[in-house]
Formats: sequence, C-alpha cells, structure tokens
Amino acid sequence: MKRIYISIGLLFLLILATNNLWWLDTQPQETEQQDEAFLQPNYLASNMQTRLYNEQGQLSHSIHANNMEHYDLLGFTLFQQPRYRIFVAEDEAPWEVTAEQGTLYEDNRIQLETNVRIISQDKEGFIRTVTTSFIEIDLTGKTMTSDQSVTISGENYTISGNGFSADLTTKQFELLDHVQTIYGKTS
Repeated sequence: MKRIYISIGLLFLLILATNNLWWLDTQPQETEQQDEAFLQPNYLASNMQTRLYNEQGQLSHSIHANNMEHYDLLGFTLFQQPRYRIFVAEDEAPWEVTAEQGTLYEDNRIQLETNVRIISQDKEGFIRTVTTSFIEIDLTGKTMTSDQSVTISGENYTISGNGFSADLTTKQFELLDHVQTIYGKTS
C-alpha cells in the first residue's frame, strides 16, 4: 500500500515539475515580446507637419520634422531634424527652434539636441539667435532652459555663457554663467 502512495506522490511531483518547467520556459518569451512591443513605434511619419492651437483658437506652435516616431507606451515622440515655431502672442513674431534631434514628452516638454538654434522672427528684437547643443522647452509655459554652453547674438553683439533660462512671453533671458561679451560687428 505504501508503494502505491509513494508512486502516486512521485507521479504527482513529476507532473508538477514538468508543468513548472514549461511555465518557466514560456514566461521569458512573453517578457521578450512585451519588451519588443515597447521598442516598436506606434506610428512613423516622414516630412511631418503639425499645427497646435490653444483654447482661444490661436496658433500656439507648429512642428515640422523630416522623420517622426511615436511611442505611445513609453510616452514620447522622437523627431529627426525638427523645426518648431513657437507663437507667444497673436501680434508678435514667432520664435523658430531647429535641431538635429528632438524628443517630445506627454507633458508638452521637448528636449532638443545637437546644433540647436533659436531664431527670433522679430527683426527688431534685441536677441536674434541663440545657439547651444541642448535645450529643454516647456511649450505650455513658453520657457526654455539649458545647462550647456550657449551663444546669444543680436545686432552688433555676441554673448557667450554656460547655461541659460528664458521666458519667451516676457522676453527675459538669463545666463547662468557669463563667459564673454563682444560688441561690434558680428558675423
């Protein structure tokens, strides 16, 4: 009688071990498939153009990019060669921001990298261009920040520094660490 109980117990353990090994073997494949789903964009676009409007129906900003990849599960969109136009007020000229790469997050924050240029479309403005290698823009608050070296230029001057913050609505720019200012003709 003991042999029957032992045989049944061993058979039960064998079945349990076999099923457990099968379950452990399939779980990494499911995880790999989920990981691959995160890495695949939900949609792609080439030569993309988008215009976004505020609650009052005024143009808030427009985006053009050579290539765009949207990752819904990760919560961001990647751009190649993005060109943003940020409209501050209806009667004011916009700011144009270009870069090699950009990442737009769900909270309306964009990070631009490599050859970043911020160009004022206002030909009468004090600041004409800002160049840096990295910038973060809050599209809702219309603010910019960078901790990288920056060059600000206008008519007859160039200012160099490390890091800056800017409020496009009030047109206030602040250098975090001033390095050099050159007055006179700029190239």
